[in-house]
Amino acid sequence: MPKNAFYAQSGGVTAVINASACGVIETARQHPDKIGTVYAGRNGIIGALTEDLIDTSQESAEDIAALRHTPSGAFGSCRYKLKSLEENQREYERLIEVFKAHDIGYFFYNGGGDSADTCYKVSQLSEKMGFPVQAIHVPKTVDNDLPITDNCPGFGSVAKYIAVSALEASFDVRSMAKTSTKIFVLEVMGRHAGWIAAAGGLIADYGIPVVILFPEVEFDKDRFLAEVKAKVEKFDYCTVVVSEGCHWPDGRFLAEQGTRDAFGHAQLGGAAPVVANMIKEALGYKFHWAVADYLQRAARHLASAADVEQAYALGKAAVEKALEGKNSIMPTVVRESSSPYRWSIGEAPLSEVANVEKMMPMEYITEDGFGITDACKEYLYPLIQGEDYPPFENGMPRYVTLKNVAVEKKLPAFEI
Repeated sequence: MPKNAFYAQSGGVTAVINASACGVIETARQHPDKIGTVYAGRNGIIGALTEDLIDTSQESAEDIAALRHTPSGAFGSCRYKLKSLEENQREYERLIEVFKAHDIGYFFYNGGGDSADTCYKVSQLSEKMGFPVQAIHVPKTVDNDLPITDNCPGFGSVAKYIAVSALEASFDVRSMAKTSTKIFVLEVMGRHAGWIAAAGGLIADYGIPVVILFPEVEFDKDRFLAEVKAKVEKFDYCTVVVSEGCHWPDGRFLAEQGTRDAFGHAQLGGAAPVVANMIKEALGYKFHWAVADYLQRAARHLASAADVEQAYALGKAAVEKALEGKNSIMPTVVRESSSPYRWSIGEAPLSEVANVEKMMPMEYITEDGFGITDACKEYLYPLIQGEDYPPFENGMPRYVTLKNVAVEKKLPAFEI
């Protein structure tokens, strides 16, 4: 008899994570002899722990197909990292109990580094408990910081949004610089890796004076202000793209608020006003600042076609690799050529993915630490290629909201 599958979304959602969900569900439906029902976790892994499962078989083929052009997490996501098996064995045992109760033999976890770690732990534990579950991690992260894979679904669309938004705002500032605003500061996501900030550097190819602040480069206030001053004196204006992870030499984030999120990470937000006020106080330039925040990761209307295609392909590959008998792996993007852009699907063992963070290579950052090199541009441009617009109706994108029918519970309640 075919085993059922469990799919869940984890961490910060993206413009294309639902395209991966579409790839998983549509591919599973093509193999009814091997995969029964695909259950989704309501609000990620929490849905598995609390046995709050969604029956995706209740969704029409048309609605599942519409996930490909719908942003964010259709089933709900969460920031919840399972502790080690030694620290909290009851949660892992609960997962296996739920999988047993609903005859689940496949586990597809769609997320970043923390979810890769969870997926790896589940694959190990299921064998020890005598209930084998094929655990496949489906990569997703706007930060582009998962190892081995050339890039992560979600990043290409964020990069496109940031590059386009920074370009358009810079045109605005350039128009007003003579008598008004001379500085525009855009804050982007990226706690430890500056991939998203790097995308803002592409506007230099359009003649825009831009200064980028990377997490990989310790912030030097004097050097930064000198660079901004030089740009304004030459061009009459300057755009600054600052990563939320930009930090002082002692490791303190410019934007640290003194609080922490559910994963234990420092809560960030506010690097843009810090930098803008720094410029105002030292140089006197009038400024405007913006924080891209959720806009950058939810902007499906401006998604990269390459990103959408890869997100779907990796969801599809996760199911296909599970049907091949693979376990404890993550399908990856393998870049074969940048010009013309060609890629294929590979795979990586989760033991080499979990808890490993991929930083920006220093050869992608200019010597002065404020820009991107030609090698970085060669990496970035293919990832933002092509447009994959959602259908529009009455001037608004037509996104799908699923029914998300709950599965009947079979186990006692469980407190997280």
